[in-house]
Formats: sequence, structure tokens, C-alpha cells
Amino acid sequence: MSSDHVMQFPPDFVWGAATASFQIEGATHEGGRGESIWDRFCATPGKVRNGDTGEIACDFYHRYPEDVGLMTELGIDAFRFSIAWPRILPDGRGRVNHEGLDFYDRLLDELLEHGIRPFATLYHWDLPQALEDLGGWPNRDIVDAFGEYTEIVAGRLGDRVDSWITLNEPRVSTWEGYGNGRHAPGRTSQADALAASHHLLLAHGRAVEILRRVLPGAKVGITLDLHPVYPAGDSDADRAAAKRMDGLENRWFLDPIFRGEYPADVLASLDAGAPVILDGDLESISAPIDFLGVNNYSRQVVSAGPDGAGRDVARDPESAYTDMGWEVYPEGLHDVLIRLRDEYAVPSIYITENGAAFADVRSHDGAVRDPEREAFLEAYIGAVGRAVAAGVPVHGYFVWSLLDNFEWGWGYGKRFGIVYVEYPTLERVPKGSFGWYRDLIAAQRSGSLLREASGM
Repeated sequence: MSSDHVMQFPPDFVWGAATASFQIEGATHEGGRGESIWDRFCATPGKVRNGDTGEIACDFYHRYPEDVGLMTELGIDAFRFSIAWPRILPDGRGRVNHEGLDFYDRLLDELLEHGIRPFATLYHWDLPQALEDLGGWPNRDIVDAFGEYTEIVAGRLGDRVDSWITLNEPRVSTWEGYGNGRHAPGRTSQADALAASHHLLLAHGRAVEILRRVLPGAKVGITLDLHPVYPAGDSDADRAAAKRMDGLENRWFLDPIFRGEYPADVLASLDAGAPVILDGDLESISAPIDFLGVNNYSRQVVSAGPDGAGRDVARDPESAYTDMGWEVYPEGLHDVLIRLRDEYAVPSIYITENGAAFADVRSHDGAVRDPEREAFLEAYIGAVGRAVAAGVPVHGYFVWSLLDNFEWGWGYGKRFGIVYVEYPTLERVPKGSFGWYRDLIAAQRSGSLLREASGM
């Protein structure tokens, strides 16, 4: 293993892998689970590539013991997974489905039996369709519903989960789900999107309060997808466009959580579209958290369009790109981490997702070699290491993802896993990057990277 880019991390640094319920579980009609907005979205013609659905996915619901075995072989300390709200409350509220809780009971017991620490995400986009029918995230009543769900899950699983993530990427739920319609539930309304963003953050605040009360010893955080936004040129117009995009996509979520206020420049730009903010809302949203989860894959470079509005600039011919068309830019993750330390004084950070999709294929010997992903992980983990060396309190890294899985609107057409899934048979095949990550974790535990680098 090269030690040029990956430095020695602290001995208590957490190495993990991340997944999400709808992307891997399958069994959408089993165990009393209710319909989610993603089930409905997948069933809507033209929404998901190839008409793919989450009905089977990786069949993690039935195959989790095999997958925990892979985690054990990988040597990870922790596994980040999400709980499917429709498995627990098929109607969104009211009737509790104990079969759904039983599944997560079994999963937690299997993880703990193998010495793997669970990081549970309460919401990773699979809203019960029954709640969307009542208005979804733009309806303020959903905050109470999320609180009820949180209380049920914490009461049943909290004896074995010490690290909780309230929401995954509220920016995506906001803009992709309600703003541009590329994600479930597929609405296209800026007013709905902005209302949803505020209620997502309120739901986070409510969940923090509940988890603190029900599980006083637990660590509680939220995961944001943060990407640095750079102006394409030196013009004032490009700089203003970059600031606007950073405001809507990064500061709109960071500022209320860590400063108790929405960014004034963004609010001023919204006019009548701003969400309704009631007394006490921002106090709830800004309740202290134990850690921030950071998801990062790339950066955005923004130029001012003809109307002055920001838009992504053309691809850089000097850069490498993943199968998603995302630029490989590890320095961007380093920049995000430094910013969180300097501008927001975040007390503790976990990289809760980082990884890359490439067009992986099995060779004639059945193996899957993915040197591009190995290079990606080495570069990005190296960027995290430089941030740690600079004093940023990063305490763990979760690769996205353990398994190839359902990639939302792209269906099964994009592979992010370090384990290849042969979808017709559901066979699991560890890729080259699986071995690379396994060896990295083992070397970190043994301290061999430090000895290598120092010539000891």
C-alpha cells in the first residue's frame, strides 16, 4: 500500500461503511412494511432509469448475516445504516409494526456479535407515502409525526445504538424532492421546497430533544452533503453567483444548525417564497449536537449565467470524472473540513459518505478490479488526513458504499460499492477496492503506515 497520500490516523479513529435502507433492503412488501414515496416514484413511468425499483435491491433484509460477514472480513469498526420509517409505522403515524422493529433488532444483534458499532440514521429519504398524501415535508404536522417515530425507534433500539443521525442530506430532500422533482416525491415548487427544508430542520431539532431525553448517553448528529463552491473566474459576477449557490446549498443548512439563523442574504433573495418561521423554531433547530456527519463527493465551479444566476461551469479537461459525471477533487473535501472548523466551530465530524461510481465489470476470472476507485479513496482519505493533521476534529470515515445498490433515479445503472452485486443472482463479489480498504484499516491498526513513512 502506498503511504504517500494516506497518513497515520489517531488510534481511536472510526473506520466504517455506509448504506441506506431503500437502496439495499428490498422486501418492500414483506414484514408489514408500508409504501414509501420511493416505491410510488419507482412505479411512476419515466421517473427511474429502466423502470428499476427497490423491491429486491440487494435483498439485505434476508441476506444481512452474509453482509455482516463481509463487514467483519473488511475489518470495519462501524456500520452506518438507515431505518425505514415505513417498516416501523406503515401509515406514517399510529399503528406500530413490530415485525419491522424485529428486523432491526436482529441486525443490531448481528452487528454487535461481530464487534461492529451501529450508526443509525433515522431518515434517509424513504418517507411513508401516507404522510406525503397529507402534504409531506411542506406540511408542518410532519414534525410531530417524525417525533413520534423517533420516540418509538429510540425506545426499542436505543439500548444497542449509541450514535444517531437524525436526517441524511436534507438539501437533497428539499431541492431534488420538492424543488426540481428529480427525486421522490417528484414535486417542482420552490415554495414547497423551502417549506420542506424548514420542517426537515425542525424535525431534526425535535429528534435531538427526544433522543437526549430517552437516551441521555447517546451521541446525536445530522448528516449534511457539503460541497465547496468556487467561482469559475475572478469577476464579481462569478463570485456573486458562487456565493448564491453556496448560500442555498450549504449555508442554508449550516447556519440555522450552528448559528440559530438562516443566512440573511439568502432570505433576502427569496421574497415571498421564504418559509414560515415561528417563535422558538430556530432555538429548536440549533440545539447543540455531538457531531456533524459530512457527505462529500465533488465540488461545484460556478459561473454567472446570462441573467446573473449561478450555474455549473463546463467540465475541466484536466480533471478525472466518475461514472456520475462528478469531478474527482479531493482538495474540496479538505476545504470543507477546514471551513467547518474555522467558520462554524463544529465540535466533532464524521465523514458519513464518500466514494465513487465507476463502470465496474467482472473479468473472465470472475474478479472485479477497480483501480480508479482505489485511487479515489486514497486521495480523499488523504485529504481527510491532512485536515486531521491541521486540527480539524474528524473522528471517523465511512466509505459509500459497502454494496452496489439502487442509485435512486439512476436505478441499478451506477455502482458505488466496494462489493460488486451480481443483481440476477445477488452474488456478492468483493472488488479490488474492498481489499485496498481492508488493508488500509489493518495498517492503521498496526501503525505500519507510520513506521513506513518515518523509515522506522
